[in-house]
Amino acid sequence: MHNQTNQLIADAIQQKREAQQELFELYSPKMLGVCRQYVKDVHHAEELMLSGFLKVFTHISKFKNEGSFEGWIRRIMVNTCISYLRKKNPVQLSDEDFVFNDQSTKSLESTEIEDIQKMIDRLPIGYKMVFNLYAIEGYKHAEIAKELGITISTSKSQLFKARKWLQAQYLKLNETVYGE
Repeated sequence: MHNQTNQLIADAIQQKREAQQELFELYSPKMLGVCRQYVKDVHHAEELMLSGFLKVFTHISKFKNEGSFEGWIRRIMVNTCISYLRKKNPVQLSDEDFVFNDQSTKSLESTEIEDIQKMIDRLPIGYKMVFNLYAIEGYKHAEIAKELGITISTSKSQLFKARKWLQAQYLKLNETVYGE
C-alpha cells in the first residue's frame, strides 16, 4: 500500500489526472470528516475539502515524505478551514460567557456520535477551533497559539471552557434522556 501511495504521489506531481483522482478517492472521506469538525454545514465542509484538495494538488511537489501523506493533507484541510472561518467570522477568543438554547429533546436511544458532533457544532467558534486543534488534531497549545494568533494561556483557557461547556451539555442531554 505504501509503495502504491508513493507511486500515486509521484504521478500526481507529474499532474497525471488518474493519480490525482485515486488520491482524492482514497483520502476525501477522511478529509471531509476533518472539515466537518470545523464547519457544521456539510455543503460548506465539502466546498472546503475541495478547496483543500486543490491546494494539495497545486503544492504536492512540496510534500517531502518526512511524515505521512495523510497527515500532510490533513494539515492543509485544517488550515483551509481556519482561513475560511477567519474570513467569514473573525475569531473571537474572549472570556465572554456564551448562552445556548438546547431545543432538542432526546430519547433513550442516544448519546451517539451524531449527538456529540451536534454539541461540538454548537460551541462558540473560538472554543470550537481550539478544542478541535487540541483534542482532535493533536496540536500543542504553543502550535494553536501560533496558528490562531493568540497567547498560550488563551488557548488553554478556551480549551478549559470548551470542555466545561461540553460536559454541561452532556449532563443536560443525560438529564433529558434519563429524566434525572
